[in-house]
Amino acid sequence: MTKSVPHLTELPAGRPPGCPFDPPAELAPLRDEHPIVRMTFPDGHEGWLATGHAVIRSITADPRFSSRQELNHSPLPGPAAMEPPPPAPPGMFIKMDGPEHARYRRLLTGKFTVRRMRMLTERVEQVTAEHLDAMERYGGPVDLVEAFAQPIPALMICELLGVPYDDHDFFRRNVAPLNDPGGSMDDKMAAINALGEYLYRLIVAKRAEPTDDILGELTGTELTDEELTSIAFLLLGAGLDTTANMLALGTFALLQHPDQLAALREDPEKMEGAVEELLRYLTITHTGMRAALEDVEVGGQLVKAGETVAISAMAANRDPLKFPDPDRFDIDRKAAGHASFGHGVHQCLGQQLARVQMRVAFTGLLARFPGLRLAVPAEEVPLRTNSDIYGVHALPVAWG
Repeated sequence: MTKSVPHLTELPAGRPPGCPFDPPAELAPLRDEHPIVRMTFPDGHEGWLATGHAVIRSITADPRFSSRQELNHSPLPGPAAMEPPPPAPPGMFIKMDGPEHARYRRLLTGKFTVRRMRMLTERVEQVTAEHLDAMERYGGPVDLVEAFAQPIPALMICELLGVPYDDHDFFRRNVAPLNDPGGSMDDKMAAINALGEYLYRLIVAKRAEPTDDILGELTGTELTDEELTSIAFLLLGAGLDTTANMLALGTFALLQHPDQLAALREDPEKMEGAVEELLRYLTITHTGMRAALEDVEVGGQLVKAGETVAISAMAANRDPLKFPDPDRFDIDRKAAGHASFGHGVHQCLGQQLARVQMRVAFTGLLARFPGLRLAVPAEEVPLRTNSDIYGVHALPVAWG
């Protein structure tokens, strides 16, 4: 028997004033009393919002819930949410299900194994040291986003895929409109077309002369040029933006928690746990979605076929039933099982690469600059509240 639950008219989005790392305040009481509630989506669709960790885990592991692009309604406000989504183009596997998704995933899994990503550690250390050297030569203050957080993951994903790093500013400029829910459809389509044309030409060139990188290796598979272009688009976009925002926002969080920063400096062996806690605590990729393929009972509620469930990973990562005292940032916490990389067959393919880069970059940054501090008051740090991926637009820092 289903219980009576609240009905939201929009997705809670406003973060508490002065609390840049906390989710919207409305999510906690909702989650604690009703881990799944009715919600009206921006296009008028009557669906659901899931906030409880156990509920979200069950949905993302259940094949009766679909990731297919054309079945899901966007819970995020903006022009894109008002347009009926088309089916995902060939190769855009995160928006697919079943055998179709599995075929692409199988071809890529071997490229992102834990072992292979750990083998990259030495190269990440080298790239990190080069950027720290440049910061030291320049002196402070600097914008950590521009000097450190963006270029390191950009260089690494470009090298891995075999994309010229000299073009990374072009990619960054065109990825930004895609993560802006308030952006116009014209801007989004222009960015998609610009990126697609560039990557298609790159794929054709690699097929003519294969290169020793992930895209070069994939040209030797049965994938078509169109499929490879979508895969390159997906991997490049994810690799440029997510880790960059974790590095910048993670540094901001550490600087705002001096007791935790001191504990990490005292014992650098805590870094692995600190990375997992930062992933949980910050949850930069905050909201996803799944569509029910048939009637499914979840958390005491009947989700009917065709209804979209918005998935609030940031609410799940602050669920006290999973993480005691969840609003406290604690690098000694056992944060395993957080929702930041998803769960089930769609769990993030590049999560091990992100972990390696975060461990190496944070370790290098804190060791090089023991006096690292914000160069502006915390309330003046510009937050990325207008993006599907949370973070900061800039992080002015100084040291010494």
